[in-house]
Amino acid sequence: MTDDHAAGFPDQHPTPHGSDGNGSQGETGPAPATPPAGPHASEAAGGEPARRPRSTDPLELGFTPRKPVPWLAPLLLISTGIRTLLALLFGAYLDKRELQNTFDAKVTRQVGPDGGLWLDYVADVGDGFDATYSVAYLLAQRELTVDGHRLPRAQVLVMGGDQVYPSADFETYEDRCKGPYQAALPVTPPEQPTLFAIPGNHDWHDGLTAFLRLFVRSRDRHLGGWNTEQSRSYFAVELPANWWLLGLDDQSGSYLDDPQLSYFDSVAQRLGPQSRVILAVPMPAWIKATKDPSAYDSIDYFIRTIIAPTGAQVRLLISGDQHHYARYAGPDRQLITCGGGGAYLYPTHLLPERIQVPPAETLARRASAPQSYELAGCYPEATRSRRYAWGIFPRLPWRNRGFATLLGILYTLLILSMVGVCTNHDSAQLRLFSVPLVAMVLVTLTGAVLFAKAPGSGGKRRVRHWLLGLGHGLAHLGLAAAGTWAWLTLPFHDWPWPLSVVAAVVFLGSVGGLAASQLVAAYLLVASAFGIHANELFAGQGIEDSKGFVRMRITPDGTLTIYPIGVDRVSRHWQVNPDHSAESSWLVPRTPLEPRLAEPPVVLR
Repeated sequence: MTDDHAAGFPDQHPTPHGSDGNGSQGETGPAPATPPAGPHASEAAGGEPARRPRSTDPLELGFTPRKPVPWLAPLLLISTGIRTLLALLFGAYLDKRELQNTFDAKVTRQVGPDGGLWLDYVADVGDGFDATYSVAYLLAQRELTVDGHRLPRAQVLVMGGDQVYPSADFETYEDRCKGPYQAALPVTPPEQPTLFAIPGNHDWHDGLTAFLRLFVRSRDRHLGGWNTEQSRSYFAVELPANWWLLGLDDQSGSYLDDPQLSYFDSVAQRLGPQSRVILAVPMPAWIKATKDPSAYDSIDYFIRTIIAPTGAQVRLLISGDQHHYARYAGPDRQLITCGGGGAYLYPTHLLPERIQVPPAETLARRASAPQSYELAGCYPEATRSRRYAWGIFPRLPWRNRGFATLLGILYTLLILSMVGVCTNHDSAQLRLFSVPLVAMVLVTLTGAVLFAKAPGSGGKRRVRHWLLGLGHGLAHLGLAAAGTWAWLTLPFHDWPWPLSVVAAVVFLGSVGGLAASQLVAAYLLVASAFGIHANELFAGQGIEDSKGFVRMRITPDGTLTIYPIGVDRVSRHWQVNPDHSAESSWLVPRTPLEPRLAEPPVVLR
């Protein structure tokens, strides 16, 4: 394999001999600033020699760069659905947060050498290698110059959830999260940057086992060149000038456990009227509350029972989960969604221009007084997001060939059922052939209705779900009827058995699958205008571009400046870095990345 190997790596997972699976060996502490001798040697994060890769071969890297997750692949849909259902049904039994009460209740302090601090926030990182590593590479560079602003590497990196896709296990973490970040910053630089992470819903699929093994442990406390210091799946960090960073774990939006609340009760004793808080949460509950008024209840409970009594102010709420950048500005608080760390793009043109937080419809009896927030900035811009939405037509069949194949199989069965009815005039035979047709019609309509609003997806099934679902199902029946007419006009259906069946499978499976995928694409586009299937509309495209993160600066006098950084196009071609210095990234983009500000810097005082 050459050094200039493009994207499209194999999905095997070889582990090099003598390696711990991440390309380093026995990482135990900070590395010296000077690189060791040897053309391919560097200092690992633990200070022991680790050979730098000579190519992009997984055996050289110590992990397998993965392709983006094909979210509409049938087997993946089934397995992810099962995992999600199990997490919903048995989440309380798998909840390890109660056990974390035995862990140290650690509160750390992070201050830069000048008395201020640089802090990065990134979320939804663990998808395809190209997008994930493009963001990790930018985070790891000693300094970025973005629209004239010189932004040095942050001393603190916060990962805001969903560090792995599609589900949590240690091997997937290695390939989709730890490996890329190890390659981006292979050793700990002299300033000793620190990483904190909160779990998202995908991190919870295994009950938090792999997350705790990676981010909460008593030895080898680092991920690449970032040190890990948290002692639980949630954390509190004292920042300069009376700023605090609090990270919550609400177990996929369910509730805050008692040990976690007790931990933050003790943290609150150190807060006062002069304190200002950055609150990192796993999902943008302020957006989700527009459809499910209870979504914001846990955050509101935390703010009014833990923070408000101290007189401290929550100046910034920040979250991932939705894979874009969006900022809502209120009278005394900013609400930021920043989930552009690597996962498929999520639309911005469907965001409401104005929201109320907490929502007036909440059933919480002691909820805080609602405040109005205005959409002040987003990335990608709404016009670009709309253009992306129309890309569903070519991308759906191209990026989800398994899904198109499944549609082709279903259409073959449906059309053959219709053909059987149309070509048999005897009443007994008509009844015989009508049985599978009735079954296929029921399957089509039921599947379309359930697709419009899947059970357990949260929120109520409304009239628009029924109408769009039934309309979608009837459209498929109409398309199948047209396909039946077209098939009967072709000579293939008169061929002797089994040639006619083979011809039907080949022709109907291919043409029918492609036509059905375009109908599904049109349905997703129309449904998104009614607030349905925005996620599926973009998940089906797997857009890797328009990624980003937030870099923040706290000055010694307490001014917080937010720099939202976007990358319009991620790199798809990587080569081994000719710079073999200790902390240089293993791989560099063949064409330089061009970060820019998603909106002008936001200043909080």
